[in-house]
Amino acid sequence: MSAPVNHSALTLKVLAECSVTKARACQLSLPHSVVDTPVFMPVGTQGSLKGITPEQLENSGCQIMLGNTYHLGSNPGAELFDKVGGLHKFMGWKRNLLTDSGGFQMVSLVALSEVTEEGVRFSNPYDAKDMLLTPEKSIEIQNSIGADIIMQLDDVVSSTISGPRVEEAMGRSIRWLDRCIEAHKKTKTQNLFAIIQGGLDSRLRTICLNEMSKRNVPGFAIGGLSGGEDKNDFWKMVTLSTDFLPKHKPRYLMGVGFPVDLVVCSALGCDMFDCVYPTRTAVSTNPTSKYAIN
Repeated sequence: MSAPVNHSALTLKVLAECSVTKARACQLSLPHSVVDTPVFMPVGTQGSLKGITPEQLENSGCQIMLGNTYHLGSNPGAELFDKVGGLHKFMGWKRNLLTDSGGFQMVSLVALSEVTEEGVRFSNPYDAKDMLLTPEKSIEIQNSIGADIIMQLDDVVSSTISGPRVEEAMGRSIRWLDRCIEAHKKTKTQNLFAIIQGGLDSRLRTICLNEMSKRNVPGFAIGGLSGGEDKNDFWKMVTLSTDFLPKHKPRYLMGVGFPVDLVVCSALGCDMFDCVYPTRTAVSTNPTSKYAIN
């Protein structure tokens, strides 16, 4: 097991807890501002939300947004972020950022990727050049981007599959977490989160929870869900995870944005959520109900 991460740039204050459910209200203090949780984080994959400026986003009350390591590392690249002083300055955003590690692209770009113990090799769909994303490379790019919260590179598989590949991905995610911890150079300004894997298998999830909880990371994410599986199976894995995870650290449920899931999973004890669904819905002007919201 790798040495623990010290000097966390994050504090979590629990303000209130529901007496019936596991819902809670917290203040999450990060380097750029305080975040009130539960919080939904809009996704700006390439450093911006389509159709809205950073100033408009700030005026809307948004306290934290996402960028994606795979896409930002491909274009414009880590070298540019090193020159300009990170993504905050590049996009003119004064509040918090979280960057995904690039792991989700193992599912979304599965036809263009090959996973080994070393890392994941992507074939760029635009210029056909290969990109090897290792745990060390993912952290290096995220250190250059400068997000307040950065994610470990995990081995991600579809939530609808079962069998040996799920167990392989879970075990590899634990090993990759240790490599990410070792590679992380900016522990005083950036917070590295672990990502719990294990598919819909409660035994595998429990193994991953037990192992990753031994690493003294600032926060934990619940990954590998919300990919088309039955809602009851999904919610069972969420509550299994929140029952196990430490109460004094934030819990981030990845890839969740449907309104019913936000309500249910807040009641199950999750603090943070993200999804492209609201942004895509806004861009395509499809309302979420028959009642228009002005």
